[in-house]
Amino acid sequence: MLLDTKLPVGYILKRIWPDVIRVLIISVSFQLLKYFLGDYLPQIPLQLPTILGSLISLLLAFNLNQSYDRWWEARKMWGAIVNDSRMLVLQILHFVPNDLLRSPTLGSPLHAFAYRQIAWCYSLGQSLRGLDALEGLDTFLSEQDLAYLRKHSNKPVGILALHTAHTKELYQKEIINAFQQVQLDNTVVRYTESMGGAERIKNTVFPASYRQLIYLLIYLFLITLSLGLVETIGFWEIPMLMTIAVAFLLLERTARYLQDPFSNKPTDTPMTAVARTIEINLRQLLEEHKDDIPTPVVSNTFYLM
Repeated sequence: MLLDTKLPVGYILKRIWPDVIRVLIISVSFQLLKYFLGDYLPQIPLQLPTILGSLISLLLAFNLNQSYDRWWEARKMWGAIVNDSRMLVLQILHFVPNDLLRSPTLGSPLHAFAYRQIAWCYSLGQSLRGLDALEGLDTFLSEQDLAYLRKHSNKPVGILALHTAHTKELYQKEIINAFQQVQLDNTVVRYTESMGGAERIKNTVFPASYRQLIYLLIYLFLITLSLGLVETIGFWEIPMLMTIAVAFLLLERTARYLQDPFSNKPTDTPMTAVARTIEINLRQLLEEHKDDIPTPVVSNTFYLM
């Protein structure tokens, strides 16, 4: 996630410099054509690029709106994951008798659910980014659980299966009652819904034809604008065209990056930072020593992962 207080200008311009150079070549080319073949250049009324610019502005506004909706929906899903993760451990604290809660071993219900949930959050973030979904989970899961997860192509689903199996075991041992089992199962259902929503966004490609249409229309607009300005303001056409081109290209590139909030880029959802927050909250609920609890993810650059 980009941090607005540290966003460098170089990061923005680096994404569009090839397009800017192409626009500069177009602008200089028309200046040369005017100088050598001025009588042969078509007369382009400024009303034409004005109409094209208005059309592209509407398309870019729609594109940005749809892209931001995807990004914001992803962020809301991870916000729901934060709340439900806290709720899971609070439910175990309330449902399971005190003599079974605070064991130093990982096998106690409280520790097992809390550490497994932490592992699920990290695993889901890694999976959505296309990375190794088991990386780092040996800190939170037993070797038996890891062996079980290696059989699953979707590791987060496997962790949720361990949640449901443990809930069933608690009910069969009469540690929790039927109503409490339903409450825990409902929490797991909400995890599944959040994960499914995130995977839907990840796997649903924004229409490439729509993006290409906007991209081509921007160049068509810049070409017609260059032809119109070269006859009216002369060499001032070059800086004027470059300024307008940068504005339109930045809007188009911003919309493109927001379309995929799980792209493992500075613009994506800060899933690692959110998972770390969940880990801190849950381990504090376990009353672990503060020196054993990690610190929140702090960015030393212009984005937070």
